[in-house]
Amino acid sequence: MKMNENTVLITGGATGIGYSIAKYFNERGNTVIICGRREDRLAEAKKALQGIHTFKCDVANPNDRSELFKYVNNNFPQVNILVNNAGIQRDIDLTQGLDDLENGDSEIRINLEAPVHLSALFTPLLSCKENAAIINVSSALAFMVERASRCPIYCAAKAGLHAFSIAQRIQLAPLGIRVVEIIPPMVESELNMEGRIKRNMLKSPFAMASDEYVEKTFAKMEQNIDEIMLER
Repeated sequence: MKMNENTVLITGGATGIGYSIAKYFNERGNTVIICGRREDRLAEAKKALQGIHTFKCDVANPNDRSELFKYVNNNFPQVNILVNNAGIQRDIDLTQGLDDLENGDSEIRINLEAPVHLSALFTPLLSCKENAAIINVSSALAFMVERASRCPIYCAAKAGLHAFSIAQRIQLAPLGIRVVEIIPPMVESELNMEGRIKRNMLKSPFAMASDEYVEKTFAKMEQNIDEIMLER
């Protein structure tokens, strides 16, 4: 996979792994577009990464996803890489029935529905382009739910994204679109800050720096590995 001279769209690109992916591509001479929900974090990213483009978008909202596609199609029709990175994680107590489940943003909409919908929107645009790819960011917790039963919907949605990535890879291959799934371990980010505060785990000695994670993962991607899980 060629890592330069691409036009790359990254969802959730203002923080965490998404920001490190944006930084990685930006440093290698690519055109980089990031989207996110928070204008202040988008502005910070744009100031830090000279030349990137930003678009305010809540990927939980189908209309926002459609507007994102229109913006990219109108302004960057040469886009050839979509990175489905935006995600949230919530601690959910299933013993509380609907109360805890409905008290917050939907992990299913953001972590699973959004990548599926965005992939469908962008597939015709990516089709048959040179170095076309969709990169889906899932999670190691999809494979080790017993270690994170406190966030059951997150684990389930990421497991769903893993299954979708396999089917997507097979179906899109004839269109020349490579589908890569990257499967992060614990990485330094703002994911589930509320839950981490409650557990007094704002920083973990086991968390990998996001820049380090992206460098190691993308080195494997350049070797044409399509399902990448790093050991910490």
